[in-house]
Amino acid sequence: MELSTVLLILLAVAAALTLVYFQYFYKNPRKGSLKIILAALRFVTLFCGLLLLINPKFVSKDYFVEKANLILLVDNSTSMEGASSEEEISQAINQIKEDDAINERFTIHQYGFGNTVSATDSMRFNQGNTDISNALATLNDVFVNGNNAIVLFSDGNQTLGRDYEYISLNENTTVNPVVVGDTTQYEDVSIGLINVNKFAFLRNSFPIETSIRYQGSRPISSTVTISINGGRVHQEKVNLDGTKNSQTLNTLIEAQSVGIKTIKIEVEALENERNTANNSKETAIEVIDEKTNVAIVSDMLHPDIGALKKSIESNEQRSVTLLKPNASQSELEDMGLLILYQPNRNFRSVYEFLKNSGTNYFTITGSKTDWNFLNRVQNSYTISGSRQAEDILPVLNNAFGLFGLGNFVVDGFPPVKGTLADIQLNKDSEILMFQQLQGINLEKPLVAILTESSTKEAVLFGEDIWRWRAQVYRNEQSFDTFDEFIGNLMVYLGSNKQRNRLELDYELVFDNASMAKIRASYFDESYQFDTNANISISIKGKENDFSREAPMLLQGAFYEVDLSDLEAGAYEFTVTVLDENLSRSGTFRILDFNPEKQLISANYKKMERLASKNRGQVYYLNKLEELQDSLVTSQRFLPVQKSRDNVVSLIDFRILLGLIILSLAAEWFIRKYNGLI
Repeated sequence: MELSTVLLILLAVAAALTLVYFQYFYKNPRKGSLKIILAALRFVTLFCGLLLLINPKFVSKDYFVEKANLILLVDNSTSMEGASSEEEISQAINQIKEDDAINERFTIHQYGFGNTVSATDSMRFNQGNTDISNALATLNDVFVNGNNAIVLFSDGNQTLGRDYEYISLNENTTVNPVVVGDTTQYEDVSIGLINVNKFAFLRNSFPIETSIRYQGSRPISSTVTISINGGRVHQEKVNLDGTKNSQTLNTLIEAQSVGIKTIKIEVEALENERNTANNSKETAIEVIDEKTNVAIVSDMLHPDIGALKKSIESNEQRSVTLLKPNASQSELEDMGLLILYQPNRNFRSVYEFLKNSGTNYFTITGSKTDWNFLNRVQNSYTISGSRQAEDILPVLNNAFGLFGLGNFVVDGFPPVKGTLADIQLNKDSEILMFQQLQGINLEKPLVAILTESSTKEAVLFGEDIWRWRAQVYRNEQSFDTFDEFIGNLMVYLGSNKQRNRLELDYELVFDNASMAKIRASYFDESYQFDTNANISISIKGKENDFSREAPMLLQGAFYEVDLSDLEAGAYEFTVTVLDENLSRSGTFRILDFNPEKQLISANYKKMERLASKNRGQVYYLNKLEELQDSLVTSQRFLPVQKSRDNVVSLIDFRILLGLIILSLAAEWFIRKYNGLI
């Protein structure tokens, strides 16, 4: 207890005695024991009240021993099946867990990983990918305090995530890899990356780029065959050796029919080659017979134009042409959709063409827009007021239902340069985004969709949309979400068909089953997203007897079904809204590709570099005793005795309150009994 607290208690005693003295003894002629009893009760009351105010405390110390953390991290991917057995790994884990010397020094934790990492006491070797870097980074975030030793049981072959040999963990963490599997490097020839467009156009040639890799020292010659839907379309011989161990093949193939085409590339196996699973690889391409031509009409240079061109052309079905406002009518007629960027008086002929042709278009306004001209030349909307330039933030309209937005959100997006004006929409419209100015949500459109008869029009009241695309890349390291949003807008504007109340979102080809998901958006008769719909999907295999019917589950702004348990193959499906005469059908294909089967030798060299970078050492499964001895004898992982200060009140306030109540009650009763009240 601190000295100041002791002095306050003594002062409380003195204060209570002083008050009692003046109440019962100073100039009080009454004699006898009654006065002393009453004075004592009053002292108890006053002293306990003062103690409540002082609230004296004392500190007690608890001593405990803190052990280092020993984290057993086991690779549960399918590649471990060939490298070792579950029984062998289990024996190694139990050998460490049952070591008394290790248990005296460490608190043991066990985790398994593949695609993700989780705490587990069992091993199944059933994960489709290996992400060592994610597992190490996750544990690095979980075990922040104290000394930590990670023992990594793996073959070192990673198929997902960033390269783990460059990861650096906290200074208090070491990584000790235990190499599982055969470290012998066998002669092997394999197919590397395949680069092919997602779409090709009928009667056009599309490129296929692939690399052939060789691991070995002697000169070899092997034949590479490219097949489409089982038919051979190209064959080529490659020559490799220990110095020239890879070769890139570039081939042009003509798209002869419409549909999804499975492309298979095979390389002839070497004599006595042990791993032939990586001698072939598949991908797919969709052949289509039409292409949407989009024109961006502008008489100025701006980063928005480049961003829009990149986004639109990210889909091979669309091409972008840059035109001046004085473009000829024949040039405009060749376009399926026009984007008018900051129109001014020079756009008069373009608006005349739009009026006569009924072509759909997208208008983007900004600081260089001629508002007086725009108000006169069209009647879709009217802009009035000060028209002062302002930085405007976007606010997504969650009730928007003209087309699906996918995963597109605008939270944290930078502002666009718009105009502080009154905007009146004169046609049937739906607002996609509202404006926000200085933290205040305005009931003004930033992006709106307008329709009249069969003509569709979109308008963005602001420039610098390129900043949004850059922000998406900054958030996700990919432009895909923004490009998909622009693509959905282009699809909607480029089609004159009536809007469908049931929209589907899915990939035509999935690299593997873990990525297979189908999404659906359903809108009621007023075209508002319906969260209470009962939607089911029926799936049938085109190459087998597989058949399934399952409900689609609501996931925020869409319904989704997970098909990760399907086998490789082609499937057709139908999504149906129950109790409604509404359904949509489609097809997709799941490719048979297992990245875990591409390598059979343990990558011990990379695991050595990982250990060296993180203050550890690499070990082998048949010499586990060396790891145990190192852990037991290392001075880094000695248990540490620590103390914990517990601050405790000297007297429980409930006891003090009880004493105050009892003393006051006793004093009142005695006074009442003796007629002193």
